[in-house]
Amino acid sequence: MTMSTVLILNGPNLNLLGVREPDIYGHTTLADIEDMCTQSAAEAGLSVRCVQSNHEGELIDAVHAARETTVGAIINAGAYTHTSLALHDALKSYDQPIIEVHLSNPHARESFRHLSYLSPVAAAVIAGAGASGYVHAVEILAEKLRAPTTATN
Repeated sequence: MTMSTVLILNGPNLNLLGVREPDIYGHTTLADIEDMCTQSAAEAGLSVRCVQSNHEGELIDAVHAARETTVGAIINAGAYTHTSLALHDALKSYDQPIIEVHLSNPHARESFRHLSYLSPVAAAVIAGAGASGYVHAVEILAEKLRAPTTATN
């Protein structure tokens, strides 16, 4: 049996999780989150491909490459959430369900974080749940993938 793969895409500065502003983002590292997602996905019969980059173009390239090889995506684009029309456009061309994740609640923070260019292309948004938000995203994505194909993202 071939496992279906989910892209887990993390943007700038998320490689510093666990040490950068732990009062906001917690002490869990990106490697810990990737392990949590791998385990949760396996329980749902899925595999994950994790990509982190501090470079917008690399994130866009990862989305393009995933178009034909993955069944869904989970994305925490970091600050690019609030600035990147290019990432929005790349995700718009991705015809699988997308779950947007934020460790903190952007609406409880600075006003520039209130706008997400990614939310309009996301099937769901999880914010403020910390590292467990990624696990919830895997669960939601797995549920969406089990739903009848007539359902939209």
